[in-house]
Amino acid sequence: MHRNSLGASGFTLIEVMIAMVISLVSLVGIAGLSIKTVQQESESYQRVQALTLVQDMVDRLNVNRRVASCYANGAAGLTVGTGETYSLSCNIGTAAQNAQVAADLREWDSNLKGAGAQDRSDNRNVGAAIGARGCITEVDATNKIYRITVAWQGLAPTVAPKNACGWGRYGADDSLRRTVNAVVRIGDLST
Repeated sequence: MHRNSLGASGFTLIEVMIAMVISLVSLVGIAGLSIKTVQQESESYQRVQALTLVQDMVDRLNVNRRVASCYANGAAGLTVGTGETYSLSCNIGTAAQNAQVAADLREWDSNLKGAGAQDRSDNRNVGAAIGARGCITEVDATNKIYRITVAWQGLAPTVAPKNACGWGRYGADDSLRRTVNAVVRIGDLST
């Protein structure tokens, strides 16, 4: 028998094509993993921003605790941030305390809209989670318990949160809505 020395030592065109297909599939998998990683990092960053905004309002409410119900607009609740307009009507406390509530809410509203960081090329606000909204609700007026929530738009659908803040604002089925919240109880300092 006579052996062809060329066929035994080199790659055939079929082998080269199979190697290219395997390499291409591997590269597509790596690219998909990279995209998912970037998406998860962005979701994590938005959650950190939302938690920072919740803590900011918790601190503001604790500082001006004697008129805490003004922050929640009484039993009505209050929503500020992206796409929201609000009016504040508070008839308890001093004029200075009411002015502080108004200033705190204006600043929180501005921070929810991303005023904490701006794009230098066009001065656009970019410092908050996507479509961030903040809600302050009075859970229990007698015991002075309030819920502070920040809602924002996520990048991929998940299970819709039970918290109502931002409900219906991030898609028809609410699967893009994310929320974080804190429940605050204001202590009675008079005793």
